[in-house]
Amino acid sequence: MGKSYQKQWVGVFGDPVDDNPTVVMEQAAFDHAGLPIEYLTIQVKKGDLKAAMEGMRAMNFTGINITMPHKGEVLRYLDEISDSARTMGAVNTVYWKDGKLAGENTDGKGFLKSLKDGGVPMKGRKAFILGAGGAARAISVELAGAGISFISVANRNEEHGEALVKIINENTAAKAEFIPWKGTISIPEDTDIVVNATPIGFTDENKPDIDYDSLREGMAVCDVIPNKAWTPFLREGEKRGLRTFNGLQMLVNQGAVAYELWTGKEAPVQVMKEAMEKEYGVKLP
Repeated sequence: MGKSYQKQWVGVFGDPVDDNPTVVMEQAAFDHAGLPIEYLTIQVKKGDLKAAMEGMRAMNFTGINITMPHKGEVLRYLDEISDSARTMGAVNTVYWKDGKLAGENTDGKGFLKSLKDGGVPMKGRKAFILGAGGAARAISVELAGAGISFISVANRNEEHGEALVKIINENTAAKAEFIPWKGTISIPEDTDIVVNATPIGFTDENKPDIDYDSLREGMAVCDVIPNKAWTPFLREGEKRGLRTFNGLQMLVNQGAVAYELWTGKEAPVQVMKEAMEKEYGVKLP
């Protein structure tokens, strides 16, 4: 027999996807393991997701990442959804499970692993989340599952903020409160973990409107922005000698979960990390 040229396909569906860095680490991992898998970055516009998912099935994709604006809508086109992803109302990783197309959300799992790897205690602690979108939902649900006892959610859109608080209070063991974000807000001094789960800082050098002097000793300061190691928000934490966790670390960790769901093999995390360090010219912990 001649050589087989059949490849497997994974990738990401979203809009925009131009700056999505997942391809860098996933392709490095596949190549390192000698797997014939290619990661494709695919623009799927709003309204076209159903057709894209049908195409994925027809072309026998091994899996797909889902990013904005499709993380909620994709639940309609799956055969099976994990409990945590259903609670969040969002899926970012699609894979085959026993012949069925299954959905998982690795956003919060990647975040949680970063904190656990850094030795940040969870049980009985308090978290303050800036934002109430998909990333905030994923992180809140995972933090609650890890033992965080109280979560404050600050958001400018009160309806979205109250909706996230309701999800936490009704589906997890943690208690949550909504804080209207009007003007500059302060972080309560008994907070242990502060998370910027807004897109502020993604395409600019802006930072969330908080009183940065309310960041106090002992707090862990986290940003989910995935395209840079040091955001203005994190630099404020670093200036105050606080432990910081960036979105690139979290992206590597969630990428490792996706790799394992797609391949059934342990992810070469160090290879993925080094690929991101080279891409962004930074050193990750």
